[in-house]
Amino acid sequence: MKTYQTDKIRNIALIGSSGSGKTTLAEAILLEGGVIERKGSVNAKNTVSDYNEIEHEAGNSVFSTVLYTEFNDHKINIIDTPGADDYSGGVISSYRVVDTAILLLHAQHGIEVGTEIHYRHCEKHNKPLVIVINQLDHEKANYERTLEAAKTTFGSKVVVVQYPIGSGSEFSALIDVLKMKMYKWDASGKREELAIPADQMATAEELHNTLVEAAAENDEKLMELFFEKGSLNEDEMRKGIAAGLINRGLFPVFCTSAEKSMGIKRLLEFAVNALPSPDKMPEEVTVDGKKIVCKEDGPTALFVFKSATESHIGEINYFKVISGKVSEGMDLTNNNTGSKERLSQLYVVAGKNRQKVTQLSAGDIGAAVKLKNTGTNETLSDSKATMKFPPITFPNPKYRTAIKAVSESDDEKLGEALGRINQADPTIIIEYSKELKQILIHGQGEYHLNNMVKWHLDKIYKIETEFLPPRIPYRETITKVAESSYRHKKQSGGSGQFGEVHIVIEPFKEGAPEPSKYKVGGKEIAVSVRNKEEHNLPWGGKLVYYNCIVGGAIDARFLPAILKGIMEKMEEGPLTGSYARDIRVCVYDGKMHPVDSNEISFRLAGRNAFRAAFKEAGPKIMEPIYDVEVLVPSDRMGDVMSDLQGRRAMIEGMSSEKGFEKINAKVPLAEMNKYSTALSSVTGGRATYTMKFAKYDQVPMEVQEKLIKAFEAEEEEE
Repeated sequence: MKTYQTDKIRNIALIGSSGSGKTTLAEAILLEGGVIERKGSVNAKNTVSDYNEIEHEAGNSVFSTVLYTEFNDHKINIIDTPGADDYSGGVISSYRVVDTAILLLHAQHGIEVGTEIHYRHCEKHNKPLVIVINQLDHEKANYERTLEAAKTTFGSKVVVVQYPIGSGSEFSALIDVLKMKMYKWDASGKREELAIPADQMATAEELHNTLVEAAAENDEKLMELFFEKGSLNEDEMRKGIAAGLINRGLFPVFCTSAEKSMGIKRLLEFAVNALPSPDKMPEEVTVDGKKIVCKEDGPTALFVFKSATESHIGEINYFKVISGKVSEGMDLTNNNTGSKERLSQLYVVAGKNRQKVTQLSAGDIGAAVKLKNTGTNETLSDSKATMKFPPITFPNPKYRTAIKAVSESDDEKLGEALGRINQADPTIIIEYSKELKQILIHGQGEYHLNNMVKWHLDKIYKIETEFLPPRIPYRETITKVAESSYRHKKQSGGSGQFGEVHIVIEPFKEGAPEPSKYKVGGKEIAVSVRNKEEHNLPWGGKLVYYNCIVGGAIDARFLPAILKGIMEKMEEGPLTGSYARDIRVCVYDGKMHPVDSNEISFRLAGRNAFRAAFKEAGPKIMEPIYDVEVLVPSDRMGDVMSDLQGRRAMIEGMSSEKGFEKINAKVPLAEMNKYSTALSSVTGGRATYTMKFAKYDQVPMEVQEKLIKAFEAEEEEE
């Protein structure tokens, strides 16, 4: 393959709901460009795009797949993205490197479950949008209804470029109001270019005029020209449409039957004539704020947006050339790790098919294999440039579960496998929680983790595992002052153990005065602070430790041992074994033995004195509360509200946003288990949500009692 210059490159993502025909359209595009000789089908499981075994089993796209085609002396890079929201990571990473999104609408179903979600991603990333109404040959296709739904959902920016003549089995032609031509296909699939029939001319002219006005609105000079002439020629319209695409001022509508390859060639003609090349899009900005122009004579820099491991070749990294040119055999520096990498082999890829190339220009998308120490979100550049590009911001996890290997002998293998799965899909986050004593997996939904994690562990890595309910990272604290003492005494033949500790504990409050006098259980305790240690706890909150010993009751060398014992119990709280936080401890008295006192004695005395005092200090269990934002269609609002209230949610606000109702609530993490599955069930998959940690708050008393009883029962079993 020849090296394409930047202005001859187009980068597009195919987006849309599952079943809208993205993979079939990709096949038709590759066939039209001569990259493949025969078109595969999803049902036959032989498409270029969905080539993984898991995708064959699922019957839809699970991964984003990089493809390319050549057309009219241009190279068009295509990323076929998954339709299901669970696999949104592949969509998000694609937006980082493409310049235009093509949104497919099924001509029967119109605006579907995933359509609105995909549109919101496109809007967030500020990408030009082309709408393709696909499957017009479907027996229940309805172009008018689908177009009207698009206008209702996406607004007045939706502008018709094509409309079909007939639908279902009658669909064999379309009118293009940009070129003012009719395209017709015979039984063999051959396209004819014809004049618009007389009975369609009035409709075509009306839509043509609407398109002319929309094109003129996006360029001041064209607007002046339009007022002067009353119209625009095809080249002028194309210029206005190109400007409108870049500033998202219009969303042109095209018509296809990807299954029968109708409308594909015209769509590609539009792509090379009107869609922006990489150098026409806003510049990339480095982490230090420097703008990098996409040009071939700039310093070589590329950004890795996807990594995968494939059989026979190992790890493959997909990248976009941000600046300059990259050549086979070039030595580059990984600016994230500082390591050196040699690009011994460069490829352009169409699914699992790879073609070697010697060079790629700025704006192009390619792949490299056998890089030593480079992965997703990393920047490679030549020695003249030390630039580094910001990482892709993936959506926050919505679902979590715990996992364990059925056989302990597989623990190490499980860790390695989970690391590889995370590398292939960064939206799957692996966490070993020392606090919860569990391996936690965070993802976009139950379906996501079942397919991307469980399936791969079962089928690829051959590790038998089980998913478990994740424990909740509760916190324990106190609400009032308490006093306790504990004597540790042990005698066994030789030297014994002896340590006695008297302490007062109270809740820590920022800005509170230093302790001087306590009244506990009807008696007053005066303390004199000799030393203060303030510890910011790794799990949040504070422990303030006061040495108030007078008269040498306890030697100063034993004070660190007492603190150690208290900290041990802070790490394993007295109520449920959760971390304790926000406590002040005064060690004010005690006793020691000239022979038998040692560090272990005072560590155990401090630990047990703290435990006893804690249980008398109005102990409370704190639970993590999350800010949850739900976007839901208005007709499902009541169902979602009822479900949230059943999860102890505090509704904080509601508003409307682009045809959706937005609910903001604070919800305990304990109530969010499997929420993604429940929300999908309640709304038919039409809602989406995000969640992030907000604060810790006290659990209701009845919940606290259940948690304590469950912990005590667990300890008895052990």
